[in-house]
Amino acid sequence: MAEFTMELNDEQKEVRDWLHGFAADVIRPAAAEWDEREETPWPVIQEAAKVGIYSLDFYAQQYFDPTGLGIPMAMEELFWGDAGIALSIVGTGLAAVGVLANGTEEQIGTWIPQMYGDANDVKVAAFCSSEPDAGSDVASMRTRAVYDEAKDEWVLDGTKTWATNGGIANVHVVVAVVDPELGSKGHASFIVPPNTPGLSQGQKFKKHGIRASHTAEVVLDHVRVPGSCLLGGKEKLDARLARAREKAKKGGERVKNAAMATFEASRPAVGAMAVGTARAAYEVALEYAQTREQFGRPIIDNQGVAFQLADMRTSIDAARLLVWRASWMAVNGKPFTAAEGSMSKLFASETAKKVTAQAIQILGGNGYTREYPVERMHRDSAIYTIFEGTSEIQRLVIARTLAGMPIR
Repeated sequence: MAEFTMELNDEQKEVRDWLHGFAADVIRPAAAEWDEREETPWPVIQEAAKVGIYSLDFYAQQYFDPTGLGIPMAMEELFWGDAGIALSIVGTGLAAVGVLANGTEEQIGTWIPQMYGDANDVKVAAFCSSEPDAGSDVASMRTRAVYDEAKDEWVLDGTKTWATNGGIANVHVVVAVVDPELGSKGHASFIVPPNTPGLSQGQKFKKHGIRASHTAEVVLDHVRVPGSCLLGGKEKLDARLARAREKAKKGGERVKNAAMATFEASRPAVGAMAVGTARAAYEVALEYAQTREQFGRPIIDNQGVAFQLADMRTSIDAARLLVWRASWMAVNGKPFTAAEGSMSKLFASETAKKVTAQAIQILGGNGYTREYPVERMHRDSAIYTIFEGTSEIQRLVIARTLAGMPIR
């Protein structure tokens, strides 16, 4: 087990500097254009693939970093560049984590490479969990998966929403209900292979922020997938459902479902994204305060501005430490006895919203225009308190964990 440390080793520093250079030289110059276009930045994704950032190998190296700091370090640097483009680059990772968390070795080896493609033909993947009537309330999910034993196929019907890369993905990972009587415990995850009949893109959303990232509905109309596309396999699913039914008879104990397993694994990474956006806005505000003069002196000489910058930097550093702690705990098998993963996501996402708003205030009228990037960063930051569990849900998870109550 790796000891927890706040100091990156030489290899990690080299990777960090490489990512920072890509974010500064490739992502940032393209950020405003793709935000305005509200389209997937395929050329930037391809550039990331050419240098090895958008690849299974790169994310595997960071994912299996024994210190746990590989993924949060990478997320912070890429999202420092731009949140919308960065989410287009890393959005496939949520689907990949879904397969890693729940799939067999054969499924992992078969499907994750198809999620990325290669530098000459990049692909993306989508993780489909939320529904029009079931966002945070996963127990209300309606998408059904029915097993056709004669053909060894699963038949999926329903509509998913808020899916990053939904409809344009090469591979979709879909969470569906297999036993409605068990509520959220009766869910399972399925691979929908490329070009499967019955899967289509529904509404594409025009968003407040992260506009370079594609978000859409995914419609499943009698979609048939082979039995081998059930993540983890049917034997494992049957055993899990049997345990859930038995526990339900005894009064009901909490059983982790496939979607929640994916979210638990990814929440510290979302916190790192928020840290990157917050840090970017802080740096713009700091430079502006040092060079902008009013009444014959830089505005940072005024306590009203200087104290804001002090609070911004303090919150960013505190958020990073919570993210790093949770990431280290996850990789080293330390249980989240106080919902440390949710803590990191909650604090970092709230920090991003606050810090980007303060950056606009420091820049004044300039900060409110699209001539300066803090306006875009503020719009982008709003998503962190919403996706992969709202701030309210994070607080619920933390409170119930502390109280020793089941998470519903």
